[in-house]
Amino acid sequence: MPSAPVRVAECFAAALARDPGQEALVARSGRWSYEELDELCARAAQLWLDLGVRAGERVAASLPNDVDIVVAFHGAMRIGAVWVGVNRDLAPPEKAHLLSDSGSSVLLADDATSEELGPHRTSLPALRELVARDPWRDALAATEPARNLAPVDPDAPAGLGYTSGTTGRPKGAIHSQRNLLLPGAVLSASRGYGADLRKGDCLPLTILNLMSLSTLLTATAGGTAVLMDQRHARGVADWIEAEAVTVWNGPPALLHGLVEAHDVDRSALVTLTEAWSGGSALPEPLRTRFRDRFGVPVVGTYGLTEAPTVVSIDPPDGRFRAGASGQVLPHLDVRVVPDGEDGDGLGELCLAAAADGPWAGVYRPVLGYWERPDATAELLAGGVVHTGDVGTVDAEGWLRVVDRRSLVILRGGANVYPAEVERVLDAVDGVAASAVTGIPDERLGERVVAAVELDPGSMLTGEELVERCRPSLARYKVPERVVVVDALPRNAMGKVDRTALGDVVAT
Repeated sequence: MPSAPVRVAECFAAALARDPGQEALVARSGRWSYEELDELCARAAQLWLDLGVRAGERVAASLPNDVDIVVAFHGAMRIGAVWVGVNRDLAPPEKAHLLSDSGSSVLLADDATSEELGPHRTSLPALRELVARDPWRDALAATEPARNLAPVDPDAPAGLGYTSGTTGRPKGAIHSQRNLLLPGAVLSASRGYGADLRKGDCLPLTILNLMSLSTLLTATAGGTAVLMDQRHARGVADWIEAEAVTVWNGPPALLHGLVEAHDVDRSALVTLTEAWSGGSALPEPLRTRFRDRFGVPVVGTYGLTEAPTVVSIDPPDGRFRAGASGQVLPHLDVRVVPDGEDGDGLGELCLAAAADGPWAGVYRPVLGYWERPDATAELLAGGVVHTGDVGTVDAEGWLRVVDRRSLVILRGGANVYPAEVERVLDAVDGVAASAVTGIPDERLGERVVAAVELDPGSMLTGEELVERCRPSLARYKVPERVVVVDALPRNAMGKVDRTALGDVVAT
């Protein structure tokens, strides 16, 4: 059986033994060898202890992609704390909800988030410390590293990856350190990554899946994590060129931006061996255009927070199938639970441990949803992880996602759940009901639109309703258009007929 670390504290061990001077991390603030990064992470572990954090306690961070979030995460893992990433793009009420729901006791945040959360402190009784980035850095420099810590339980809760559901309120998928490390180990082994890997990540590391795919993956391979602080075409291209990035992952919208960017030369991406596409369906014309322009293969993937992260990916030999999202990774068995008896092979995609092969029996399912026993029972019913996605898996392991039961809108690589937006719209005085959906878009995958039914006498306009959403929702969740209708389409049960919603918002 291939070996894989089960504790985050162990993931640097092989690289430290082989070459402690090997470059481990590059970020805006500088670059660090494995030896230097390990020292910083040990200091962070002690600093968390000095702040009163103990095993099992939730600690949160809302920081940009830089060294601070990396060492804070690794330090928290070394003492057995539970990590909560708070996306900086979220609106203040959304950030406050994550902190409240998780019961986080300490938040490490940038100045903007610290200021935004000021009015919400009274609603966060568990939050005893709000630490700004500069004081954290100063304290880190003055702290002695914590060594010889007792090993943590690799199967205890280690991180909450927040994902929304039909209620519109985010749920925290609970993952252990073993869970968080396994995808990187499998990807590294199956794709032949080694010390020459230079993996670039531009998506926020406040997303738990990105932690698995950045320093945890590169450390297992003994390569280098390149943390990009730009999420536009020119900025990403500059990072790839300057740091000779070999593997980069981004949503289709960013791939589209690179293809369309006239100021990005083909030579800027010459070091890339592959570009991963995830977060929404990969249009085949975009795959072809990217390859033709830059000479770089685009690798399709499928994953989800509850997996965690990648479930299937195109193989490293360049093969792909149009419309598929790669082949299932060897540590997983993706079972298709039929929705009916029509024999079309479609069904809900459910995850279990592979029964044979070198990774047989290694996978452990998500531990559930944080303080959501009913949702946890539904997620893990029958001893498998229910993805809520409908698709197929053929005999060779090629996976296709046909539909998403959760109705999630995939906008530019970000998940937008209709119920989240509907909750905000329905709270506006004068709104009787709302329904949110996505409409296809070549660049972003989908755009967020809404139909609203008003109370009698209400004179609200679609433009006004868009503006009402901005204070309470992240920018990417705000509907780009709201259509005011006389009545929403409904079925005999009085529920919104979402199959007819597309025609309504198109008018």
